[in-house]
Amino acid sequence: MRFVIVTGMSGAGKSTALKMLEDMGYFCVDNLPIPLLPKFAELLSAPDTVIHKVALGIDIRGGQAFTGLEKYLKSLDDLNISYEILFLDAGDDVLVKRYKETRRQHPLSGDGHIDRGIAKEREKIAFLKIQATYILDTSKILTKELRMELEKIFVEGKDFKNLYITVMSFGFKYGIPQDADIVLDVRFLPNPYYIEELRPGTGNDAEVRDYVMQSEKAQIFLEKLEDMVSFLIPNYILEGKNQLVVAIGCTGGKHRSVTLANELYNYLKQNDNYGVRIEHRDIAKDAITKAN
Repeated sequence: MRFVIVTGMSGAGKSTALKMLEDMGYFCVDNLPIPLLPKFAELLSAPDTVIHKVALGIDIRGGQAFTGLEKYLKSLDDLNISYEILFLDAGDDVLVKRYKETRRQHPLSGDGHIDRGIAKEREKIAFLKIQATYILDTSKILTKELRMELEKIFVEGKDFKNLYITVMSFGFKYGIPQDADIVLDVRFLPNPYYIEELRPGTGNDAEVRDYVMQSEKAQIFLEKLEDMVSFLIPNYILEGKNQLVVAIGCTGGKHRSVTLANELYNYLKQNDNYGVRIEHRDIAKDAITKAN
């Protein structure tokens, strides 16, 4: 039997993940009373059971019993019942925004302050994140990207290293992304903006991409960039980092940065040891500005 405990921060997507796992053939139970955990697992581990894939949602809604979860997990170990922990996380600012958008109250924000409730929850569930088999940060990933990651782990059985990489293009004139871990400046490359027929296009267009990448400097830069991230990523994984944002910027975030971000994304997505997504933050801003 494959027994998955789905947990993490409230608002990080646990309910969504459970629904996806149900679609993947898992028998899903949400918010089971925590004291029933050992008996529940024992029943499902019986030799004559017809259920072979189980996902159990557990979170801070367990109330006072949640403090005893560590003890109950230890009892599963004593019973030789194997289990995996999927921990869903997100940045505090993202969680606050989600709660405000849905107008829901955080389970621990008794005084109405969402940020205080989040801080209390992080403290209470820290031990689960330490024990987690998989950590998924949903701050930036789309619903379809979350499904892809879950399918890799729980359907395809691929090795997972708890790292999700966002490759982002941006324009310096609109500001450096605040959540960037690595910032790269490609304003030294030939600029398609000064070629009249290329100016309306973007780095997603073959003509613009070819113009940028025909430069020897662009080829050398990409080669060195691929070499650098190939060195960094395994070391980030070893350190336990689960979210990495690589931001590549040019003046307007439309031509050169988009081209190089796409090239890096295509390189990174060949590896199944981590998740990767592409985001072009400012690609349409020039068009919007001119239209106004």
